[in-house]
Amino acid sequence: MNEPIEQACDISFSEKARILSEDYLRCCLYMAGHESPRHLFTKKLFSELVSTSLVLEDFLDFHGAKNNHNWFLYRELTAAVHHLSLGGYSQKHISNRLIFYNLPDSEAFESQGNEALHFLTNCLMRLAPVILTEAERLEIGLPQSLFDARFFPGITTSEMLAYDMEDEGGEEQKKNIVKLASDFLSIAGYFDQLSFYEPYSYDEILTLVPDKINEVEIRRYEMLVHNLQSYFDTYVIHGGFSHGKEKLKRFRSFFSVVFHLLQLIGRLLHFYERHLHEAGYKIRYKAVQEELSSLVDPQKLLDLTINYGLYWVCHYLTRGRSLAREILNEYIERTTIEVGIPVTRGFHCRPSLLVAKIIQHYGGQVEMIVKGDRFDASSVLDIQWAGGKIQNERISRVSFEGDARALKDIKILASVNYGEDTMGKGIPLPRELNYLRED
Repeated sequence: MNEPIEQACDISFSEKARILSEDYLRCCLYMAGHESPRHLFTKKLFSELVSTSLVLEDFLDFHGAKNNHNWFLYRELTAAVHHLSLGGYSQKHISNRLIFYNLPDSEAFESQGNEALHFLTNCLMRLAPVILTEAERLEIGLPQSLFDARFFPGITTSEMLAYDMEDEGGEEQKKNIVKLASDFLSIAGYFDQLSFYEPYSYDEILTLVPDKINEVEIRRYEMLVHNLQSYFDTYVIHGGFSHGKEKLKRFRSFFSVVFHLLQLIGRLLHFYERHLHEAGYKIRYKAVQEELSSLVDPQKLLDLTINYGLYWVCHYLTRGRSLAREILNEYIERTTIEVGIPVTRGFHCRPSLLVAKIIQHYGGQVEMIVKGDRFDASSVLDIQWAGGKIQNERISRVSFEGDARALKDIKILASVNYGEDTMGKGIPLPRELNYLRED
C-alpha cells in the first residue's frame, strides 16, 4: 500500500523541478505569447501565477536554492512572480469592485489604480521570457501543451443574481456597529502620522522605507482592517453591495478598499525589502539583484507603493472618519450622568485632558452641560471654557450627556477626583482607565 508514496519520494530533484514548474512555465509561455498585457491579466491568471509560483518557490527553498549558484536566479524570479502577482491580484480586485464601492474621488483613484496595474503586469511580461530562458538553461523542459484565453476568463458578467435575503437588525447589531466604527477611528488615528498631501520624491521615500514604513508594520494594520471587514460581514450585514442599509455598506467600502490597498503595499514592500533592497554581500546575490532591478524598476515600484498605495490608504481612512462618526453617534447608547467637579482646582489642564481623552478613545459624541450651557467634552478648550463658568458661578456639579461607554469611564474618573489629590498632584488611575496612561 505504501509503494506509490515511496515511488513519489524516489523521483529526482530535477524531475520534481520539471513537474512543479510545468503549469508555472505554461503561464510564462502564455504571457510571452502576447505583445501587450491589455485584457490579458484576469484574476484567474493572477491566481494561477500566485499558486504555481508559491509551490515552486517552496520546493526550491526546501532544497537550498537560496544558497546555490546554479539555481538562485530561477528561485528569485519565481519569488518575483509570486509577490508581483499577489499585488496585481489585490489591485485587480479593487478595479473590479470599484463600481460598487461608491467612494469619493473615485475617478482619480481609478486612474492611478490603472497605472499601478499596468506597471505590475508589464513587469510580469518582462519576467516571463527571462524565466523561460533560465528554465532552458537548467534543462527544465518547456511544456508542450499551452494555455489559451479560455482558461483565464474574467469574473465579471452583465448578469447579477437576485437579492432575496434581508438584512436583520436588532440591539446586538447596534453594539457591533458601534464597535466597528470605534475601531475604524482608532486605526485611522494611527495613519495620521503618515498622511501626506503631495507625492514623495524618491529620496524622501528612501528615508521612509524600510525604517518607518515596512512590511511588518503594514501587515499588522492589514490584519486589523481585515478584522473589521470580517466582523462586519459576520455580525452586521451578510448581503451584497447594492442592497440593504446603504450608509453601512458605504462605510464598509472605506475599510474594504483600505484592506486591499494594504495587501498590495505589503506584498510589494516584501518584494522590495527581501529581493531589491540589500540582497547580500555575495557576488551572485548582487548580480541577481541587479538583474531583477532591470526587470522591476525599484524606483517605480516604491513610487507605486507609497504615492499610490499608501496615499490612498491615508486618504480613504481620513474621508471615512466623518461617516464613521455619523454612524457611531446614530447607534451608540446615550445616557446622562451628574458628577462633581475636580476638588480645589476645578477643570484646569490635566482633568480636562483626561475627560477629552476618554471621549476621543470611544469616538462618540459627549457634551458637558453647565446650567443649560452645552460644551463639547472631547475638546480640552471647550471644557476649560466651561471651567471658567463653573468657577465664576461657584458650581459644584455638572452633567455629561452622550455616549454611554464614555460616560461610564468619566464617572470612574470623577470618583477619584479626576486623577488628582486635593493639592492638584496626579494619583494612580483605576485599571479600567489604563488606556489614559501617558506613554
